[in-house]
Amino acid sequence: MEIEGQGTVKESQPPKFALPVDSEHKATEFRLFSVAAPHMRAFHLSWVSFFACFVSTFAAPPLLPIIRDNLNLTASDIGNAGIASVSGAVFARVAMGTACDLFGPRLASASLILLTAPAVYFTSIASSSTSFLLVRFFTGFSLATFVSTQFWMSSMFSAPVVGTANGVAGGWGNLGGGATQLIMPLVFGLIRDIGAIKFTAWRIAFFIPALFQTLSAFAVLIFGKDLPDGNFGRLQKAGDKTKDKFSNVFYHGIKNYRGWILALSYGYCFGVELTIDNIVAEYFYDRFDLKLHTAGMIAASFGLANIVSRPGGGMLSDAVGKRFGMRGRLWALWVVQTLGGVFCIILGRVGSLGASIVVMIVFSLFCQAACGLTFGVVPFISRRSLGLISGMTGGGGNVGAVLTQLIFFKGSKYSKERGIMLMGVMIICCTLPICFIHFPQWGGMFCGPSSAKIATEEDYYLSEWNSEEKEKGLHLSSLKFADNSRRERGRKENSETRPVDETPSTQV
Repeated sequence: MEIEGQGTVKESQPPKFALPVDSEHKATEFRLFSVAAPHMRAFHLSWVSFFACFVSTFAAPPLLPIIRDNLNLTASDIGNAGIASVSGAVFARVAMGTACDLFGPRLASASLILLTAPAVYFTSIASSSTSFLLVRFFTGFSLATFVSTQFWMSSMFSAPVVGTANGVAGGWGNLGGGATQLIMPLVFGLIRDIGAIKFTAWRIAFFIPALFQTLSAFAVLIFGKDLPDGNFGRLQKAGDKTKDKFSNVFYHGIKNYRGWILALSYGYCFGVELTIDNIVAEYFYDRFDLKLHTAGMIAASFGLANIVSRPGGGMLSDAVGKRFGMRGRLWALWVVQTLGGVFCIILGRVGSLGASIVVMIVFSLFCQAACGLTFGVVPFISRRSLGLISGMTGGGGNVGAVLTQLIFFKGSKYSKERGIMLMGVMIICCTLPICFIHFPQWGGMFCGPSSAKIATEEDYYLSEWNSEEKEKGLHLSSLKFADNSRRERGRKENSETRPVDETPSTQV
């Protein structure tokens, strides 16, 4: 308590947040085992709900040897269903990004999870190749919750830890792709042992991921907050947050070429991960004549690597960002993803079971770390259109998965091992354009900051707002973000004082 004047007693106010925050009230520390509201609570809600969606989307592949016999599926039918499971989320991810910009990640995420949950339940009554394809297609829409996860973390955590927060949330969510390879065969086996025949047991098993997905949506709605200061709707009514126009968000997102390059490169790290999730259990089952449960356990090790690999990529991004700035983040992304391509080529060429498992695990570490590194860069592409840029990048991952499965794994044009090798070549080629990403205020992989004029963070982020919007004060959040992102100059540049040019650039 504080005593003021003559007998006036004033209660000291407790800190508003449990974690230290910056001027935007974003947390500057990441405490993994905390559930403090709103920052760490949002983190745990986001990864658990995304995990549930991943479990649902990839619940079918580990049971495919049973499902294909029950529904008389051909190799082409299985390939089409795999493509359908990731193609639906292409446009859903872009739409989710825009929804996050306009309505907030909490409502956008929970709505999509609840809308796609019925498709998981309906998988249990699939009776033909067409119905099986349709339920996988609509279930796959739920993968767009990845965008809300990354948007939510970028809204809750500041520049020094945003890569870590994005990496851990995305990585632990992606664990669902590995966990389901273990969960579904175990659930299937338990139901069969209770007394159900195998063609009934796999159908009952789908009620488990469906229920999990439904419960996670309600948890997000009840316990989550969009921003550190509250939900979008309440802040907009109170005048603490402006409601942006869709046309402005869309325009400033699609015109930024950096977002398109990251969408391409993400198509061959996360897109490859989705492809492996769809094919790897069947690959080991058929090629090495393994039991279903054994193939599932091996396949699970790929997805389960996400517990360390993607978070490790995010942490690496923050570490090199602290030392070398944005240029370090870009170099780390290029090197790690290129090495992932090399190990993918090796995986397609090795012929023994032991060597295949070892190479697959090493490949998974680099592939998934590249995903974490990508979203160490994404939050800095655009402040005004953060959701759309996240959606474009995430959608690029699904496009890469669709194209890869269409080209290399649909039907029998290529053997799976040759398809995996060629996929590695694609990874290396599609990672090269990262070299062309350049920020005028920070530079790129081979060039420093623009020398034609002094470029600052304020120039870059305020160029997304016109003079009329600035007069209304709509740009203030971007101004705060620009100030908090100065660390991306790197340790050397940050130690020097760079003057601020009063005339904002019109080029982003």
